[in-house]
Amino acid sequence: MSQTDSLSNNKRIAKNTLLLYFRMIIIMGVQLYTVRVILNTLGSSDYGLYNVVGGVVTMFAFLSSTMATASQRYFAYEIGKGNKDQLQKTFSMTLLIYCMIGVIILLLAETIGLWFLNNKMTIPPDRIAAANWVYQFAILSFILTMFQVPYNAMVIAHERMNIFAYVSILEVSMKLLIVYLLIILPHDKLITYAILGFIVTFIITSTYKIYCLRNFTESHFKYYWSKPLFKEITSYSGWNLFGAMASLMNNQGINIILNIFFGPIVNAARAIAFQVNTSLNQFVQNFLTSTRPQITKYYAQGQVLSMVNMTLSVAKYSFFLLLLISLPLLVFTKDIFDLWLSSYPQYTILFTRIIIITTLVDSLSYPLMATFQATGRVKKYQIIVGGIILFNVPISYLVFKYTTLDASACLWIVFSVSLICLLVRLILLQQLLNMAIVKLFFLRVIIPIISVGSIMLLASYMVKTYYISSYSYILISLSILMAVYIALLYCIGLSAEEKSFLKKAFEKLKNKVK
Repeated sequence: MSQTDSLSNNKRIAKNTLLLYFRMIIIMGVQLYTVRVILNTLGSSDYGLYNVVGGVVTMFAFLSSTMATASQRYFAYEIGKGNKDQLQKTFSMTLLIYCMIGVIILLLAETIGLWFLNNKMTIPPDRIAAANWVYQFAILSFILTMFQVPYNAMVIAHERMNIFAYVSILEVSMKLLIVYLLIILPHDKLITYAILGFIVTFIITSTYKIYCLRNFTESHFKYYWSKPLFKEITSYSGWNLFGAMASLMNNQGINIILNIFFGPIVNAARAIAFQVNTSLNQFVQNFLTSTRPQITKYYAQGQVLSMVNMTLSVAKYSFFLLLLISLPLLVFTKDIFDLWLSSYPQYTILFTRIIIITTLVDSLSYPLMATFQATGRVKKYQIIVGGIILFNVPISYLVFKYTTLDASACLWIVFSVSLICLLVRLILLQQLLNMAIVKLFFLRVIIPIISVGSIMLLASYMVKTYYISSYSYILISLSILMAVYIALLYCIGLSAEEKSFLKKAFEKLKNKVK
């Protein structure tokens, strides 16, 4: 790959990342506001009920999420190859497969899912009818979202990230309208919230579809059936299915266990913690979204070394980026929640801290996952890593069944498993590419983040040791911590080459301003 091509790729990735950050800032701002209003409007019990009932539908998400991964991979791969005709055929085949999945999801949701909702979930007797309304609209919303995936995948593969920013403005505007309508409408708040959520999903799905039809000729459906292509896509998706099921057990499975042993109030605490974590994690996911297509294209073009170098860089940047934005919340969790929410369920603060720490570990794994997906060889990876993740739920169940540990125990189990999975992913990638991945990862990623992280841990401890309950103290402390962190990033976290790149970028920006 020439230096010019590399520079062009970096500029495009930087531009797409900034666009996605713009999108994320809008979403995060609205989410932080709407969670507070919706929690107060619905109450802790109904809010927890909405999340756990909607989560039952999410149990079927692995059927479409595996296809989403496959769609993004195959679309980006064909674009990297420059084969537009095959891209159109792949899109049409993917859409046909989604129709099959939609029928399967509907059947499972209206049989097994409906039975589970009414017979196994812990739901207050006077809210069973409302829970069923929520469930039905959650099914409809999920199916719409599933059919939106191929069009999203096409946008991502083409690296047209600006569309997400524009659609997000529409989406968050409608979510703000939902908050207003939820307050003024006299009907059951829980049912109303579910109906309005479905309407928003319908509009957003339609918007993505219309955009693709007008901008990408290959997104126009033309009936095409190829048994080899069908087998290739479904085989790839099939092995990803196991990994998706493992993630399901890790997330919704834990949610159900908490509901069984501790009730919907604890579900509400976990839902709030995950809402905060989702907002923070968007910084990393946006960065990954802008880099993932390029990782796949490098592999499609046979540039394996460039793919590995990008994977290692993205892993380090992802961790540093997430730590930068999560540090204030980790240090001053209670103060921020007291300011943000007038009241919140027990365990919310502890859950938030544990989940963020776990996500910091997972941020190192995200680029490794993207690299496995780019190669298309995921069988061994999914069996081993998915098998390890599946231990989360049975271990958590046994812990709550036979011990008196509190609800946070299952989250610490998830954290431990995440550490193990990171090491396993590195070993498997090393075997797959026949390169010294573990050594490279340790030298270029682990050493910098441990060096920076350990000093920041000490600095945070000192701030908490001399803690004063004052917002001025918090602002001053955070300013000092951020200044120390940025200095450490530059002095310890970045390589000489990365520092040189930053200097040139700042010089270029400085000259433009002049």
